[in-house]
Amino acid sequence: MIKAISFALSGAVALIVAAGPALAGDAEKGEAIYKKRCKACHEIAPGKNRVGPSLFGVLDRQAGTMPKFKYSKSYIAAGEAGLTWSEEKIVEYLANPKKYMRKVTGNKKAKSKMVFKLKNETERQDVTAYIATIN
Repeated sequence: MIKAISFALSGAVALIVAAGPALAGDAEKGEAIYKKRCKACHEIAPGKNRVGPSLFGVLDRQAGTMPKFKYSKSYIAAGEAGLTWSEEKIVEYLANPKKYMRKVTGNKKAKSKMVFKLKNETERQDVTAYIATIN
């Protein structure tokens, strides 16, 4: 009986570890980062695009599918290949959008209209935590 309980607990721990830790971003700090670095190109209101697509509802959205926004071929291809935005993917993407698109599409020539890079990991997590609050 004890072996069965021990085995069940070790399985539960393995599932939790495999799921990975939740992002530890601070949404309040992320809002300040959004206003300072993202707002010029990205709206957070539904259906309102700027130079970049609206970030409202971006989580769990297939890449390249915001209505009334003209995406590059790379984003459309990534979406068609199954890229759906999650918090973890956004954090990785923000470090270097072009490099990320090349990775997910497998195309060494993939491009991104977004040339901005948010190099600081904590800031990427914070802004992503804020984006999660508006979805």
